[in-house]
Amino acid sequence: MTVDTQQQQESEAAPDKARGSLLKSSGITGSMTMVSRVLGLVRDIVIARVFGTTDATDAFFLANKIPNFMRRLFAEGAFNQAFVPILSEYRSQRPHAAVQALLNSVAASLGGFLLLLTVFVLIAAPYVAVPIAYGFTDEPQKFALFVEMLRVTFPYLLLISMTALCSAILNSYGRFAVPALTPALLNISLIFCSFLLAPYLRQPELALAWAVLLAGFAQLFFQLPFLIRLKLLPKPVFGNDKEGVARIKKLMLPALFGASVSQINLLLDTVIASLLVTGSVSWLYYSDRLMELPLGTFGIAIAIVVLPSLSRQHAESSVQAFAETLDWALRLVCLIAIPASLGLILLAEPLLITLFQNDNFPRSDVISSAGSLRAYAVGLLAFMSVKIFAPGFYARQNTSTPVRIGIIAMAINMILNITFYLAGLAHVGLALATSLAAFVNAGLLLWFLRQDQVFLWQSGWLKYLLQLGLANVAMVAFILFSADPWEVWESLSVLARVAKLAVAVGGSVIVYVLVLLLGGLRWRHIYR
Repeated sequence: MTVDTQQQQESEAAPDKARGSLLKSSGITGSMTMVSRVLGLVRDIVIARVFGTTDATDAFFLANKIPNFMRRLFAEGAFNQAFVPILSEYRSQRPHAAVQALLNSVAASLGGFLLLLTVFVLIAAPYVAVPIAYGFTDEPQKFALFVEMLRVTFPYLLLISMTALCSAILNSYGRFAVPALTPALLNISLIFCSFLLAPYLRQPELALAWAVLLAGFAQLFFQLPFLIRLKLLPKPVFGNDKEGVARIKKLMLPALFGASVSQINLLLDTVIASLLVTGSVSWLYYSDRLMELPLGTFGIAIAIVVLPSLSRQHAESSVQAFAETLDWALRLVCLIAIPASLGLILLAEPLLITLFQNDNFPRSDVISSAGSLRAYAVGLLAFMSVKIFAPGFYARQNTSTPVRIGIIAMAINMILNITFYLAGLAHVGLALATSLAAFVNAGLLLWFLRQDQVFLWQSGWLKYLLQLGLANVAMVAFILFSADPWEVWESLSVLARVAKLAVAVGGSVIVYVLVLLLGGLRWRHIYR
């Protein structure tokens, strides 16, 4: 074998090796995230069964929504999209000392700003709360409880943002398991506080707010030893790398909006829901959490490993590898999102009955939550697609295009919110508007990626879509013929419900995979 032939074979094998590494990283991240999501499901079951859907739970879900929404802006959202490409560039082109200086400066800048913001909100909480929870203002006790919970939960923003900085560093250096497992600590804290702290408080639901704050400390301290091992522990020092921080801010400021459009839409849904009947905020919460199970486990896992890879490929001017990575990620999203969406739509009531229904979460709550769950499930493919299309811009340090697209999507979401509200669709209309706006967002992102010629359709898509289509049709047929009407589920014991749901979900997955195999899809096709 000549040297040229060997080099050519190594060159041809490199993309497969890279995608194999991405698939392995996605699997690790997805597996660890699955642990957290399962615990999250247990958490939601505990909250629903212990606290139900009351004024106090509505107040907690909205109070907790604010720091979590801002976390997506200042942490996993815009900050992550701006920080990871710069960190990848420093890692590829500069010495370790320069990387450490960048981390120190970023920690000081981000932490300092969020500390000031946290102090301001703690002092001005009664005034900050008015536009957020305007629907609560005509109920003084409910509004006062919301203000109290906001003061307890808001410092979580500072803690989780520092945790997100640590996670971004670990992800960029290929340590995906620890950041993916970290969110499990929040779920553990909420579960334990629901049982151990709630009985001793004048308002039991306050235990949930304190659980969030405790989890913030636990999540941050959990990651520090792993950064020390990498010799990359951020030490807040101003001015070590002003140029790097300035570049991150330049990318981050417009991305504050563009990277988090779906979260802004979900927050607007919740704020408008506070104007509706008691329980609306909780119904949206529970349906959103079930929709987040596949989105958070797979969609975010793929996005987490794709962004550092795309950033390195852009820094190395690997245009073809960049396009192939995006195409591979979209195929994986379609493989997971389409059946998950159909499953949530068809099994909405059985899922809610099995997981949540009891005296505190009666049939009326099941029916109301099922409506918004189906509406959110319609947009699952779009939500997951946005997670992989947006990094296609941020990896190239282009934040302006997603911002323009985000503005359009948000405007459409608000128009649809008002339209569906006036049409009497209540909280279901809010969820449906968010899903439709997500399709607009994903569609425009894809269109501009195509215009920039950084997303190129690879061969085999027609065959792949036919395989997916047949498999999904078979899966739907299995669910329709095997699952009893949801009213039947109410008469079953808890164990019978769990067994029946396991058969429905497990059987549908088996049918889906078998039809894919019969259609010719093999593991090597996903790997390649």
